[in-house]
Amino acid sequence: MPAKKSAIKRKSEPVVEDDKSSKKVKVSHRSYGKEAGQVLVLGQGDVGQLGLGENIIERKKPALVSLPEKILQVIAGGMHTVCLSDTGHVYTFGCNDEGALGRDTTEEGSEMVPGKVALEEKVVQVSAGDSHTAALTDDGTVYIWGSFRDNNGVIGLLEPMKTSPAPVKVPMTELVVKIASGNDHLVLVTMEGNLYTSGTAEQGQLGRVPEHFSNRGGRKGLGRLLVPQVVKVKGKVHFIDAFCGAYFTFAISKEGHVYGFGLSNYHQLGTKSTKMCFVPVKLTCFKNSTTSWVDFSGGQHHTLCLDAAGQVYSLGRAEYGRLGLGSGAEEKNEPTPVAGMELASSVTCGASVSYAVTREGSVYAWGMGTNLQLGTGEEDDEWSPVKMTGKQLENRAVLMASSGGQHTVLLVKDKQDS
Repeated sequence: MPAKKSAIKRKSEPVVEDDKSSKKVKVSHRSYGKEAGQVLVLGQGDVGQLGLGENIIERKKPALVSLPEKILQVIAGGMHTVCLSDTGHVYTFGCNDEGALGRDTTEEGSEMVPGKVALEEKVVQVSAGDSHTAALTDDGTVYIWGSFRDNNGVIGLLEPMKTSPAPVKVPMTELVVKIASGNDHLVLVTMEGNLYTSGTAEQGQLGRVPEHFSNRGGRKGLGRLLVPQVVKVKGKVHFIDAFCGAYFTFAISKEGHVYGFGLSNYHQLGTKSTKMCFVPVKLTCFKNSTTSWVDFSGGQHHTLCLDAAGQVYSLGRAEYGRLGLGSGAEEKNEPTPVAGMELASSVTCGASVSYAVTREGSVYAWGMGTNLQLGTGEEDDEWSPVKMTGKQLENRAVLMASSGGQHTVLLVKDKQDS
């Protein structure tokens, strides 16, 4: 058994491919999209986040989005959607009030359909939150656009109170191999195994700002929050992966230990207490000797996690069925197995909804039904996983899912392609 475990860990090590022709270091990480496909959307999209034009603002079942290229990764922000093509181009649609689309949408209705973001470099990964979007290029550089917000409104992006409607380069001295976004924070994993964070710090989600500086940086000002800085952990810890919930962060070390920081008011970090964690905590509830953890995703107040064996677990707040543990389930402070699905390949959360994509290519959904995000066609909450069906899912395998505030986006491929 341990041999299998180390093999899985080794796979997640960042790899450097030396491209002789350009003498440029190319970054790589196990989380990059490997298979290209088409994009399906469902749920509510009154600000254009479905990408289906001005006339279609709601879909009860998955609908196909027209895009000019094959897509490798899909991400749902709070009220916008980001698609990464297999050639490294970024397409966005949805709410552009704070610049989250990274492109000009002055033309009436242009935010309601996919449009390309002007980026010269080849992008290998994208992430998005409520009002920001980030893109990682193949040489380890990160670009960001939009804005971070806190409880009092806009705080800026890289400079205090300054939002950006177009991509700006994130100042970093290390090469970045993985990016992840919470609602209003960004986490960067570097090739050296360091973790950098930027954005809002109010709930401890940056893991490097003490509580007395968490409100807009205190006397040190917003610069303290907006310029990415390293998260310090006692002893030398080499991080290989990181994941975000709305207001919290998980990181995995090379040894397979799971660290967490941020909001845990419903035990969504797996801490025994419900206090906010302003510094990284080594989470003992994930210290299961037979399991290595491969995926995490957090909603507003709950978390899904996936082990190497394909078993899905949930923890945190239970209302509306978001834990998938059956009707009447109560909040959990440690990972609890979710039953009723085949083995999973990835997990993802919206605010109060949950999804698991299976190794066979199905997607299961559970949680709050209000925004039609579950694909059942109804607004009822689902307390246990329900397999998503629909005309657009017939003869297609689901590659990945992502969920925002009111909408969900799926990446699918035709079954005969495989």
